[in-house]
Amino acid sequence: MRVGLYPGTFDPVTHGHIDIIRRACSLVDRLVIGVAINRDKSPLFSLEARVAMVESECVPLGRDIGCEIVVHPFENLLIHCAHDVGAGVIIRGLRAVADFEYEFQMVGMNRSMDNAIETVFLMADAKNQAIASKLVKEIARLGGDVSKFVTPAVNQALMDRFARKGA
Repeated sequence: MRVGLYPGTFDPVTHGHIDIIRRACSLVDRLVIGVAINRDKSPLFSLEARVAMVESECVPLGRDIGCEIVVHPFENLLIHCAHDVGAGVIIRGLRAVADFEYEFQMVGMNRSMDNAIETVFLMADAKNQAIASKLVKEIARLGGDVSKFVTPAVNQALMDRFARKGA
């Protein structure tokens, strides 16, 4: 069984993430979506909320296209997470050249720790290249419409979150 790991904070999951997930499913039999606990990023949503959002948006997608999707929270090194879930490939999405420079460094470090695990880059679809979770949160916080960047359920979660915060 080919197992891939697609890591990220998914704060929140966007159409760009879902596009990469859909396309990654054509490369693997099981796709583990690693939801990172990244204390440096101060996520808007709790880990539990991010895991629930990814599960509700992506697990049914996997069933529809014939790929097992598993959501796995992690806080350790990415390469250790790949070992934990039995992944032979790490999937990374790229939006722009600036993403590649950072990812190139990460691949080098990961390969030095385990050169048997490959990294595959998937370019964001042109319609999703501008979507970044950070920008989606900022637009939503300032009362803008993010419905074209996220699913209806995630849009509602953002609206609810900022209504509670008093934006």
